[in-house]
Amino acid sequence: MADHAILAGHTRALGATPEAGGVNFALFSAHAERVELCLFEGDERRLELPTHEGDIWTGFVPGLGPGAAYGFRVHGPWAPEKGHRFDPAKLLLDPYARAISAPLRWGPGLMGRGRDTAALVPKSLVVAPPAAVPEGPRRPWRETVICEAHVKGLTALHPGVSEALRGTYAGLAAPAMLEHFVRLGVTAVEVLPIHTFIDDRFVVERGLRNYWGYQSLGFFAPDPRYGGAESFAVMVAGLHGAGIELILDVVFNHTGEGDAEGPTLAFRGIDNASYYRLRDGAYANETGCGNTLNLSHPMVLRLVMDSLRHWAALGVDGFRFDLATTLARGRRGGFDANGLFLSTLRQDPVLAGLKLIAEPWDLGQGGYRLGGFPHPFAEWNDRFRDGVRRFWRGDAGMLPDLARRLAGSAETFEHSGRAAVASINYLAAHDGFTLQDIVSFGQKHNAANGEQGRDGHDENFSDNLGAEGATDDPGIGAARAARLRAMLATLFFAQGVPMWLAGDELGNSQGGNNNAYAQDNPTGWVNWPGDGALTAFLARLAGLRAANPVLRQARWLHGRVRADGLRDLVWRLPSGAEPRPADWHDPAARCLCMELRGAAEANETPRAAFAAFNAGGACRAMLPPGDWVLVLDSARPDAPEIAAESSTELAAQSVQLFLERS
Repeated sequence: MADHAILAGHTRALGATPEAGGVNFALFSAHAERVELCLFEGDERRLELPTHEGDIWTGFVPGLGPGAAYGFRVHGPWAPEKGHRFDPAKLLLDPYARAISAPLRWGPGLMGRGRDTAALVPKSLVVAPPAAVPEGPRRPWRETVICEAHVKGLTALHPGVSEALRGTYAGLAAPAMLEHFVRLGVTAVEVLPIHTFIDDRFVVERGLRNYWGYQSLGFFAPDPRYGGAESFAVMVAGLHGAGIELILDVVFNHTGEGDAEGPTLAFRGIDNASYYRLRDGAYANETGCGNTLNLSHPMVLRLVMDSLRHWAALGVDGFRFDLATTLARGRRGGFDANGLFLSTLRQDPVLAGLKLIAEPWDLGQGGYRLGGFPHPFAEWNDRFRDGVRRFWRGDAGMLPDLARRLAGSAETFEHSGRAAVASINYLAAHDGFTLQDIVSFGQKHNAANGEQGRDGHDENFSDNLGAEGATDDPGIGAARAARLRAMLATLFFAQGVPMWLAGDELGNSQGGNNNAYAQDNPTGWVNWPGDGALTAFLARLAGLRAANPVLRQARWLHGRVRADGLRDLVWRLPSGAEPRPADWHDPAARCLCMELRGAAEANETPRAAFAAFNAGGACRAMLPPGDWVLVLDSARPDAPEIAAESSTELAAQSVQLFLERS
């Protein structure tokens, strides 16, 4: 191999930065005693970083360029009781590496203090700075429709995507996929984690793989399982060309190194006491994944912020923050909506204008924080998911909850200047049953995960409608299809931002597995082509929502009187009367009607809407005075629009939407 020298470096940028004549390396470690840069061109060559400014170790290697493989060995004390776990036998990934040579996978050779791991772990790669990417579509929240998808699982079985592109970044933006997204009115694709992650011990020892990717280790490098930087760029360009934004699901609450019994791959060996939240040397575990990143430390905060800006420069339009409560915990562990990370993010001139979505919970004390995140965050609303499932299952006393969900969950989100688009409404997501399985299974079936059924939610608010799993019974099939359509109509006619799980529009099933995190196989993949009728119905719903702003208002609706003397929101019973307190709490009530008009604060959506949601048996409902057109009946999904009479017949388990004649 080349006999490289090493010179003094600089601290202007962390990681490996190609420059004129060579590459600058910079690594943060507050407690290291010395740091070795390891270069791999055949055999390993070690070069001690000669410069130490503050807590950043640097060196400049002349003659080195993009493509070079490298890692670090960091020397320091082994004192777990003080939080120090230095082990120079471990080859460590660069936290700022822009590319990793191969997927990460746990193996017994990674374990054991003093055991050299250079032959077993992938290498960090020097990468030339990427070209700037033009700004994406920047859709306003009120026009946003999100599809959550797994990069591999979305196209692994898609017959319209070439075999070479299936399961890759570029495959997600293949012509067949873009056509599908556009037809369904998708304005943003939210992809499960694509940061470099590890197949952790927990799955490897059971002969499985980490499918979802929530064990991140490389916050700057696209995981090579799905392709490289070029493939990622193709995905971004393809989505943007179709007017679709890209949202990344990012995991900054913990890393794939796990607890004290996990492997030393990067952060633990670089500076365990700085990167992780510790209590008396032991790992704090608000995440349930063995460790918690210490975002209270300025250099760890810088790492996360640099990562977000890196992806924004590559064209990413937003981020969904996994277990976001953890990110908002201060030095003492409590949640603080005005704490360091959230405040830093909100003031950042690059990031504050992107779409920011919080998963508003973690497993620590006081971890459930739905509605607690500040503007401009939107939040996953699990109360919408559970409440709508329960209403359509026929649970008693659900009318008040349905009304709250249809009105954007104002009781939770209407504060601090937040808009009615703060709620991300969803019926199903990667974590839990698919929409089809909600109506096909009464309980989870997770045996394939190898955890004796202990994993996954026990309460899914699901209903198999007469048979557990797949059935040829036409009556059960029809009942399931009717409920699916009604649930989807509820999603698209509610105020807030709708999100659906890729495959739900096809009737995709995971066989009752409600925790497919380790199912990198047809169980976890989307099965194409699926139910074409359901796909067409979802497309029709999306079209109605896009064409009628009254269905997607940003202002809160509270029944206030508009300038024309009419209220912006009126709840009605099938009789046409407005519910009294006793009606709201009638345990037998299964039908609620909603009259919508433009927000009271601005007369910008003059066309009114009237929707009826009937989870009970067939009944007749009165329409409010007006000239109405029935534009959708979920019980007759192919029926054309027709002029309405003074009343309408509602089929069991159905939704009807009427629009005022324009």
